[in-house]
Amino acid sequence: MPSTKEIRSQIKGIKNTQKITRAMQMVAASKMVKAQERVLQARPYAAKIREVIGHVLKAHPEFKHPFLAAKTDDQIKKVGVLVISTDKGLCGPLNTNAQRQMIALTKQYGQANLEIFAIGRRSALFARRLGLEEGAVRTEVPDSPELSDVIGVVTVALQALNEGRIDKLLLVYSEFVNTMSQVTRVETLVPAVFEATAQEGVWDYLYEPESKPVVEALVRRYIEAVVYHGLLENKASEQSARMVAMKNATENAKKLIFELTLSYNKARQAAITKELAEIAAGAEAV
Repeated sequence: MPSTKEIRSQIKGIKNTQKITRAMQMVAASKMVKAQERVLQARPYAAKIREVIGHVLKAHPEFKHPFLAAKTDDQIKKVGVLVISTDKGLCGPLNTNAQRQMIALTKQYGQANLEIFAIGRRSALFARRLGLEEGAVRTEVPDSPELSDVIGVVTVALQALNEGRIDKLLLVYSEFVNTMSQVTRVETLVPAVFEATAQEGVWDYLYEPESKPVVEALVRRYIEAVVYHGLLENKASEQSARMVAMKNATENAKKLIFELTLSYNKARQAAITKELAEIAAGAEAV
């Protein structure tokens, strides 16, 4: 049984750790509220740009963008996977779930047929551990990301599509459902599918200068918007998962302190009883 001095040292160390986890929980809770607001503000834009592209393609069915052309399984030789993860740990199973999707895609398409475009240090490190080819990596993403934080990786991925290095582009990210739930999503970015909402009569937009360059710019902007929205979802998921993880760590520290306090009291009582027994034995000997 450990001595009372050792138990006191353990209790002191756990109390210090508990202060840190409690502080991290409060910081994550504050950041989560702001991240959730950004997610809710970005969702209407992503839905609207998809609707606009669907309307334009319906009005101009003759226009065929390479990013919209559907391909059969035989035509898909290599797949690009844009994975969004966190830069830091201590956020529960969030990154692990994304890594499981990377493993599943590796088994589905083969290690040699995947090219990873990583946003976040955790996904980049895991891709190297799996021996996957890296197309682009973006790390040190701020807690309040801007569109410019994803444009570099998206540009490299779209360039790989234009050059024919990859035939399909997937997006892996964690969707924020609520504080206690985050779902890992795998979406197909290219080839993109758009469906126009039902509209009465025949109508179209006014274009300047013409429809083709407008649609080309819209398709690219749509892909950037989807990736940016995925990054916002992942940031909100990261803060909520970290808040829950730190809350659990704080509660576990409280339980450990309670158990160690009981052990300390038992050891202290045993030491006192032993001393009393020795004093009594000495008195009888005299």
